[in-house]
Amino acid sequence: MRPTALAPLDTLCRLETPEGIELTLRVAGPVARALAWGVDGLIRYGALWGLLMLLMLLGDGGFGLWLIALFLTEWLYPALFEVYAGGATPGKKALGLKVIHANGTPVDWPASLIRNLLRAVDFLPLFYGFGLVALLSNRNFQRLGDLAAGTLVIYRDLPASAPHWPPGPALPPPFPLNPADQQLLIDFAERSATLNPDRQAELTDLLAGHTGLYGVAGVERLRTYARWLAGVSL
Repeated sequence: MRPTALAPLDTLCRLETPEGIELTLRVAGPVARALAWGVDGLIRYGALWGLLMLLMLLGDGGFGLWLIALFLTEWLYPALFEVYAGGATPGKKALGLKVIHANGTPVDWPASLIRNLLRAVDFLPLFYGFGLVALLSNRNFQRLGDLAAGTLVIYRDLPASAPHWPPGPALPPPFPLNPADQQLLIDFAERSATLNPDRQAELTDLLAGHTGLYGVAGVERLRTYARWLAGVSL
């Protein structure tokens, strides 16, 4: 009996939007996240040390103010940047990371506060022990705070790649197209690989009156026209 082939492991998270567009997100692993946390720690505690030196001149009152600053920095520093700076603290931005909702939308205050307040639990019993175990136990590298808040930490951008053109013939359209319509047809062919088959067919059926074809046949016919318009010969 031949062994069953296993799918290769990767760090890609695939989501489908309500419009039928499939998004591919690259989730961040423990090393990148630890480095980002270290950069943020240097920034936070460096600033707090400098502030302490100044406030100590005020005596006990100054130290009380510093404790308040310590509390606010520890709990609000990450949330402020995640909500108002595109999902990224300075440390995450330096590593090319950002926080988003698990459905791909930008993170908001409730989710950011939940994921950061639960860092206290993730830290237990010491050195983020619970958080590391949780992070390594799921393919999207979510610590306990991420699981509770429904968030992901991803790389900001995937490497740019050329548009993917499925192989096939190129034929001139049998009906006139103005420049705007030509560009729409080319855009459809370039993006069709990111759409699920039902969405492809739905869009193609809108032009069935011109092509005389529906479903998969209509999709491929529009691709042949787009290849001709774009000068792609495969």
